[in-house]
Amino acid sequence: MISFGLITEGLSDQIVIENILAGYFNNPALNIRPLQPERDKDDENKFTGYGSWSQVFAYCRSRDFQESFQFNDYIIIQIDTDTSQDYGIPQQDENGKFTPEQLIEKVIAKFKQEIGEDFYSKFQQRIIWAISVDSIECWLLPLYYKDNRRSNFNNCLGALNMQLRKKVGKKDGFTIHAKKPDYYRKISKQYSKHRTLMACYQYNPSLKSFVVEIESKKIVIALEDDW
Repeated sequence: MISFGLITEGLSDQIVIENILAGYFNNPALNIRPLQPERDKDDENKFTGYGSWSQVFAYCRSRDFQESFQFNDYIIIQIDTDTSQDYGIPQQDENGKFTPEQLIEKVIAKFKQEIGEDFYSKFQQRIIWAISVDSIECWLLPLYYKDNRRSNFNNCLGALNMQLRKKVGKKDGFTIHAKKPDYYRKISKQYSKHRTLMACYQYNPSLKSFVVEIESKKIVIALEDDW
């Protein structure tokens, strides 16, 4: 089976991406391998927010990254842009704030430098970019908003929590106040349904960019009924 290696800022990002992949390919049993951060059976209990943009870049500069292409068909690289200035990408220039599309291009260009042009040129068709503008919480807004707020790419956590307070039942309700895996699993599970993902992804610019990236690779995986 085709395999996907995940390089992300944290476990919560991996969970969201796993559900998006399941929904896109309409298959809950994909071969997905977390590379950064690594995970094991105890992660659910010990997770305390491990992961950062610096570890994503460090991994992409490492020998482990280069060797990962021996064992995975595709490598997905995820990073948020809310702190892009910290890794050398400004949010705007003299003409104003960058659009999500412009910011994604600049972040990818940064990764190309970090990875190395020669290596990147050889393996670029097997890299899938998941640049979340400005955070992966923005990708979840189309699940909870029907107006133009589903396209927001600023202050997404606050907007998401506002709707969670209204939509989630009191018995099992929550708002996201920490990077706890269960929060992200419960919310993003909706994207594991093909019809839901296809109805929502186009409304958030960087989620759309990620789905278009997957589509561009023309990956063929056997479909299952819309489970």
